[in-house]
Formats: sequence, C-alpha cells, structure tokens
Amino acid sequence: MPLESVLTRIDNEMPKAIERLMELLRIPSISTDPAFKDDCQAAADWLVEDLKSIGVAAEKRQTPGHPMVVGHVKGPGPHLLFYGHYDVQPVDPLELWDAPPFEPALESTPTGQVIRGRGSADDKGQLMTFVEACRAWKAEHGELPCEITFFFEGEEESGSPSLVPFMKQYASELTSDIALICDTGLFESSVPAITTQLRGLLGEDFTVTGPNRDLHSGMYGGIAMNPIRVLTKILAGLHDDTGAVTLPRFYDAVPEVADEIRAQWQGLNFDHKSFLGNVGLHDPAGEHDRTPLEQIWSRPTCDVNGIWGGYTGDGFKTVLPSQASAKLSFRLVGEQDPDLIRESFRSYVESNLPAGFSIEYRTEKGAPASQMSIEDPAFEKARKALSDEWPRPAAYTGCGGSIPIAGYFKDLLGVNAMLIGFGKDDDQIHSPNEKYDLISFHKGTRSWARILDALSRT
Repeated sequence: MPLESVLTRIDNEMPKAIERLMELLRIPSISTDPAFKDDCQAAADWLVEDLKSIGVAAEKRQTPGHPMVVGHVKGPGPHLLFYGHYDVQPVDPLELWDAPPFEPALESTPTGQVIRGRGSADDKGQLMTFVEACRAWKAEHGELPCEITFFFEGEEESGSPSLVPFMKQYASELTSDIALICDTGLFESSVPAITTQLRGLLGEDFTVTGPNRDLHSGMYGGIAMNPIRVLTKILAGLHDDTGAVTLPRFYDAVPEVADEIRAQWQGLNFDHKSFLGNVGLHDPAGEHDRTPLEQIWSRPTCDVNGIWGGYTGDGFKTVLPSQASAKLSFRLVGEQDPDLIRESFRSYVESNLPAGFSIEYRTEKGAPASQMSIEDPAFEKARKALSDEWPRPAAYTGCGGSIPIAGYFKDLLGVNAMLIGFGKDDDQIHSPNEKYDLISFHKGTRSWARILDALSRT
C-alpha cells in the first residue's frame, strides 16, 4: 500500500489530530489520587470510543484499580501490540503552573510551538501519535496494514498494581510478534532512538537504632555512639575512590556493551560537560574507566536518595538522636538479581553495625533490567523507517531509567519490546508546565506510519 498518501493525510489533518489530543488532555486522569477515579474511567471511555471510530474492536476492561483499554484489529502480516498509558501524574504544586494544567493549549516558545498541559508528553501525546498514524492509514486504505492490538493502561503513574495480574489473565490475547512502547524520547532532543536496554531498580528504606531514646549531647556526647555517625559511615563506604560500588560480587552479572552498540553510542557525540553543566555540575561521578554514556545506560549504580535523623528545625537541639534513616536505590543492568543485591547490601550494613545497634528495613520488590534483542529484523526495519523521517539517522540507545512493562512483555508473554518515543529532554514531564513539542507530535505520527509500513512488509 502506498505510504506517501498516508503521510500527506497526516500533514493535512494535523489540526484535527491536535484537537483530539486536547480533548483527551482535558480529562484529569490522575491515577494515584482516589478523587480522580471517575476521571480515569472517563479517559478510558474516551479512548474506547476513539478507537472504535477507526474500526478497532475496543473495550474497557475493569481491574481492582483503574481500567485497561484493549482493542483489536485483524489484518495480514505480523501481529503488533502497541502499549501506552492514559493516566497522568498529580499537578502539585499548582501555583507553579503558568496556566491550568487541564486546560491544554498551543503555545509559542523560543524553540517553536508546543502543546502545554499535564499528560501532553507523558503519555497521552505519545500514545496518540500511534493512534493518529493508524487513523490516517485507515482513512487512506480502508484497513490497517497488519494485525494490531492496542493496550492502554491506567495505573502506570501509580505503580501499575493491576498490570501483571491483568497480563497473566489475558496472556493469550496480548501475545504478539512484537510489542511497541511509546514512553521514551529522542536522544538529546534531536536523534530518533530505539531504546534497547533499560536498567532495573531496587530500593532500600531503612532505619538504624542505637540508644533507646534521644540523648543530651553534653551528657552523652563522646561516650555514646551517634546513629547518624554510624549511618553516614555505612553510606560513605558504598563507593570507592574510583566511583565503583564496593558491595561484594556486585558486578558479577554485569555484561560488556556489544561492539556494534558501543560504536553507535560513540557516534552520538554525547557532550557530558554540557549535560552536567545544565544542572550545575562538572565531572562524571561514576566508574572512572567507563564513558559517560556507559555510566548512564549500561552500568549499575547505588545512590542515596534521602537521609534524615535528629533535629532539623530552626536553631539547635543538642541531642544525639536515637535513630537515623536513609533511602537508597540501585539501578541494575544485565543479569543482576535484585534479591542477591539486596542480600549483599544488608549483609554489608549489618556487618558495620556497632554492638547494641539494630536495623529495620522497609522495602518493596525490585525489578531486574531489560535487554531487547536487536537480532530481530523488526528492529533494523524500524530504525531505517525512523531515519527516513528525521534529519539525523536513528540510533539504538540505552535508558538509565526503568520501564517495567518492557520486562513484563518479555517475561510474561515471551514478546520482545521495541521502545520508541518522541519526547524531548525539556518536556518537563512530572513537573509543572509539562509540554509536548508540536514537531514531536507531527513527526512522531509520521514516524509510526513509516514503521507500520516497514513492519508490515514481509
């Protein structure tokens, strides 16, 4: 089927596509706040009706939390599954928004027009790029080029408690040849990217307790061990002078980057000085023998995310606190096992506790890293299709963050996932004044049309 007519229709009907996105953005589908439960239902209903308007057999499926939207369209060739999420982050602090977050509008900025509003980039705008590509294809050719399953979640921003049970229950229905995920972005806001590896995540929240009450520092200072001193010594010992994590066998399951991928990363000419300079920093803090991109994408980390203890109000309260607490996160890569890392960390902590001290942990289950196989020919087809649309050729990239759904597709359904998104670094997702670049929305829609064309060809 000719692709050019589809691309032309996308160009000509972009104003209508923008208005449809605005309608969806007006629904305050904040999944983590029970006050917006009805709005999450409304967003799911809106998507069902929109999918039906392009001939998709779509329905809302209830869960113990917010509903899923599932739609099917039959067709020749491969079976693609497209995943996105319709729920959004809370908008607080509201006073930092320049306009009401659920009254979206087009806005001119020094770098071009943007769609401003909560969810515009994460993930409603990204989700609708694929839907709009399908709409244009259906309008031009009367049918879509291959079999497609649409799978939209309503709890991604609140931990996805219903996702795994739902995927297990409907595994036969959701299994496909490949899964497409639209929750990522362009590299440095300009290079189209297919994310092929994601770091896993493990969190530890713990408290060390020493004396049975807070102590007067004049009476006990010097003789009594201070829990904050114990805690900070433990935390300081987690890294050596080269930036490496010191936990025993921490790097045992960490693979080296393939030469082909390493060459692509080097070709991106990543400017770490500018990257760090934008946040007021200068030198990379990770392993000294690794490039900055390796440190972000393919190496594991250990970071202290919060630390507290004793008196932190105005003035002074001269006490030795009874307790001190910290929150840590580990980003995992390769075959690192979250349970083994947790065990190693706890053994390290407990070996450094003084006599009479105790520790309490408050943790959640960790998630391993995800690695996509680019040996699947679909990856190279999609990369070429992206390269045909954008000024710079597409690259396979890593992602320092964690997107658990990619691992779920692989582990629960045996399906390889392809992560393609068109967000920019300054889209301010999860922050006030979130936006989605109009070029990203337009070219993202055209990109999906090209990818559909490429993947549907045998």
